[in-house]
Amino acid sequence: MIQRSTRLDNVFYEIRGPIFEKAKELEQQGHKIIKLNIGNPAPFGFNAPDAVVEHVVANIRNAQGYEDHKGLLSAREAVRDYYVKKGINVTADDVSIGNGVSELVMHTVLALLNNGDEVLVPSPDYPLWTAAVNFSGGKTVHYICDEASDWYPNLADIKRKITSRTKAIVIINPNNPTGAVYPPAMLQELVKLAEEHNLVVFSDEIYDKILYDGTVHYPTALYSDKALIITLCGISKNYLAAGFRAGWMVVSGNKAKAASYIDGLNTLASLRVCSNVPAQYAIKVALEGHQDMKDLVLPSGRLGQQRDLCYDRLTAIPGITCVKPMGAFYMFPKIDTAKFNIKNDLQFVMDFLREQHVLLVQGTGFNWHEPNHFRVVYLPTVEEISVTMDRLSTFLANYQQGKPTVAMLPTIEVEV
Repeated sequence: MIQRSTRLDNVFYEIRGPIFEKAKELEQQGHKIIKLNIGNPAPFGFNAPDAVVEHVVANIRNAQGYEDHKGLLSAREAVRDYYVKKGINVTADDVSIGNGVSELVMHTVLALLNNGDEVLVPSPDYPLWTAAVNFSGGKTVHYICDEASDWYPNLADIKRKITSRTKAIVIINPNNPTGAVYPPAMLQELVKLAEEHNLVVFSDEIYDKILYDGTVHYPTALYSDKALIITLCGISKNYLAAGFRAGWMVVSGNKAKAASYIDGLNTLASLRVCSNVPAQYAIKVALEGHQDMKDLVLPSGRLGQQRDLCYDRLTAIPGITCVKPMGAFYMFPKIDTAKFNIKNDLQFVMDFLREQHVLLVQGTGFNWHEPNHFRVVYLPTVEEISVTMDRLSTFLANYQQGKPTVAMLPTIEVEV
């Protein structure tokens, strides 16, 4: 038998794991599945700004050749200007464009770690970070984000888990899956720890424009010139262009002490020759054009309305509680495991999928330590969210894990 590499033994991405495979099987049987497993705006009717699409199309002939391994200069300059306006002192040479943030996450981790090196990653997390550390031969050490404190990182837990092998700390802000947005005081404490222990800071800020109720996002890089900070962002979420695969990373802070590591990042960028060139033409227009997201997140905007309805309907279900998200487009509700006899959260979402044809992701898929959460994507329309919440309420009215239920699908069918 031809075996897969042992490097993949501890690499998981449950967003497209067993529950996703079961959903595909049900689709092949003719069932319509409401897919709330992944933050993919396009299937729910969200489109990238016309100006962005038109600029990519107009420059398609200019995108036929390889570009600089770091990316188009015009794109890197636009990213530089974006952060300089926020008060971060960087140059275009500090910017690298990648095939989405996902590729850049892999690069930042691969270039840093040796076998056994440790990285502090939040729990819950976006699971690509844990996968990247494990794939690179490192050890993921999860620090707890505290649900009782609006899902902010638990500083005491972080301090307890720093060792001589700790090389970096990951900050996801705005957070996926919880929707938390961290205040300046929290970011200052986190970078202070990084300075004291010579840690690289990986700051995942891919949702930095998707903010509600007047919430302000503050870049981590504002708060330190002593630590090395790698900021990651892109156009997938803020500009609803997930399929373009255009992201960037920005190196800031104490670059002088990291010349070898930065050279490693350049090596990995060179090995893939360059990131896809057509999508790079979208970056300047996106950053400098009309910001459609500002309207979408208003209370009267589509995302604002969907967030409020999803939260209200979830928390109206007996046995469900939730911290209202301030950013991104996810909720991470808590389910009363005693009430529903839940021992296995994967089994819970699998049962719900089989009976109600709604695809969610279990909380342990985001490296949460108990089987008492799940993630909901609130990208569907308010009508579709209402149907989904009807199905969840109907399902839970009879649900006891391990026992057959008689929950029936509502008669309304929704195509997503």
